[in-house]
Amino acid sequence: MTCSDKFEKHFGITPDGEVFCPYRICPLGAHTDHNLGLVSGFALDTGVKIAFSSRDDGEIKVKSAQFGCEHGWSINQTPEIKTGDWADYLRGATLELKKTYNPEYGINAYIDGAFCPGGLSSSAAVTLAFLNALCRVNHITFSEKEYITAAHNAEHNYVGVKCGTLDQSCEILCRKNKLLFLDTLNGKHSLIEAKKEMKPYEIGIFSSGTGHRLADSKYNVRADELKSAAFSIKAFAGIEQCGFAETYMRDVDRNLFEKYKNRLPDSFGKRAEHWYAECDRVLKGVEAWENGDIDSFGSLMNQSGVSSINLWETGNEELSSLTHILSHTDGVYGARFSGAGFGGCCIAMTDPGEREDITLKVKNEYSRLFPGLEFTAYFCEAGDGMKI
Repeated sequence: MTCSDKFEKHFGITPDGEVFCPYRICPLGAHTDHNLGLVSGFALDTGVKIAFSSRDDGEIKVKSAQFGCEHGWSINQTPEIKTGDWADYLRGATLELKKTYNPEYGINAYIDGAFCPGGLSSSAAVTLAFLNALCRVNHITFSEKEYITAAHNAEHNYVGVKCGTLDQSCEILCRKNKLLFLDTLNGKHSLIEAKKEMKPYEIGIFSSGTGHRLADSKYNVRADELKSAAFSIKAFAGIEQCGFAETYMRDVDRNLFEKYKNRLPDSFGKRAEHWYAECDRVLKGVEAWENGDIDSFGSLMNQSGVSSINLWETGNEELSSLTHILSHTDGVYGARFSGAGFGGCCIAMTDPGEREDITLKVKNEYSRLFPGLEFTAYFCEAGDGMKI
């Protein structure tokens, strides 16, 4: 059944329309955006669909194929404090829309996502698609920047995940088979097309079979440790502070970090080491992609994976093992775990001609280490961001 078919079965009416928002991957730029660093990304050719219809009473009714239960609230009486369920992202998005506009119409919405083992930013995709549908029934024209800002604020301010704008930017700005290069300090971005001579590639998604929930993980702790490193270095250097919340690693020149790093707690120093090195890898990755050198690009992904494990200190045992297996598998150009690393999946740039051999080898080795977990592999192409 299509998403629209499921909508009609659940609500008993024909939907007014359907919107799609892709998932995303970040091959280089892990854990940098929340401190205004450099990132890269692709949108995938798979993601979330929402079938919807307008409601005259201002009520919002949302049903998810993946999570089962239906949630509802009123546009004019949206809870100001999160409830603790998956629909919080959408409640936060509703409040963000109301900050600038005066939506009158509510919606019935049926959400249906493709596979999502965690780490592909399905939460941002659902939020963006919901905003798209809500804007359509209220005849509101949102800009790309407004979509990115509203969806980010819903996750950061309402749900409480201290994320940057990587996820939302990828799912809006990306274009098919082009690498997004984004500076999260100012939102400037470019789309990098590889040389035609580059080896063929596809994007592999390898599920570890472990759960993924950022709000309950140490994701926020890691982001705060990095901010604390920046705040401490500025204090050591006698730089006037503007408050912890407004302090970012991007404020601190690397030479200052090298001068004062031995005075930092070990965990703060590791987070900063990763941040600087990862931003450098993004720049090198953009150059490699421009030159059609997917082998060098993949090698940088492998380095990113190791740094995320050793310096950012994330990635559970399962994800770390899966990353290691992938990076030592023929036909895999490069691999790292996706998202924050607290459960979910690994991503890889792979040779399409080696798909079956890659899947078999990785499944056998991973299942031998973790026989009780369900391993799955998916292969995608880089696609377009959400059409608005």
